[in-house]
Amino acid sequence: MFLVGLTGGISSGKSTVSSMLRELGCPIIDADVVARKVVEPHTPAYSRIVYHFGPEILLENGEIDRQKLGQLIFASEEKRKLLNSITHPEIHKAMLKEILFYFLRGYRYVVLDVPLLFETRRLTQFLNHTVVVYCDPATQLSRLMQRDGLTQEQAEQRVAAQMPLNEKRGLANHVIENSGSREDTHRQVLRLHTKLEDSMDFLLVRVIAVAATAGLSGILLYAAKMLLS
Repeated sequence: MFLVGLTGGISSGKSTVSSMLRELGCPIIDADVVARKVVEPHTPAYSRIVYHFGPEILLENGEIDRQKLGQLIFASEEKRKLLNSITHPEIHKAMLKEILFYFLRGYRYVVLDVPLLFETRRLTQFLNHTVVVYCDPATQLSRLMQRDGLTQEQAEQRVAAQMPLNEKRGLANHVIENSGSREDTHRQVLRLHTKLEDSMDFLLVRVIAVAATAGLSGILLYAAKMLLS
């Protein structure tokens, strides 16, 4: 098994591509889903978030109001970095557990759906392939305004808070162009899936696994420590 990183920008269509890959039978580890789990009430990350951002970010049922917290972090780079420093280590620990689960089940590759893949760079060293879902700026703004009911100014502020899609595109091994129709995007996803299925990258991982059972387990232990740090 090898790892594929999937990323994009806000309203670029990453979730659409992720759903298409899931329909093709690819195991997906969604960092957003994991992120919601690690900030549930009574978790370590939840306690630290409430401590730093105050009880006013909570809903009546005690859960974190993601919309209210989002407004705070998009308006302040300092607060955004603080939140990331709290949540990202917990997210990576939870993702590692899921990776090991799929590894033991014998999957050829696993897709890590990570919005801030290139911003944090903590996972990129473990990925054999990286995929960016791209769309042109005008389409991105239009989709975001329609999806979240934002003004153009609010949408531009949220887009500006992220790494530019053009920059992410330059860092990726593969680009899915999602400015056009859903059918065109689906054709690109099929081509990508075929390329990954035909890849021989999984052989290297299996060689390492065999070596580990022969007494070189330090290789995997080192990788685990890096993910857990």
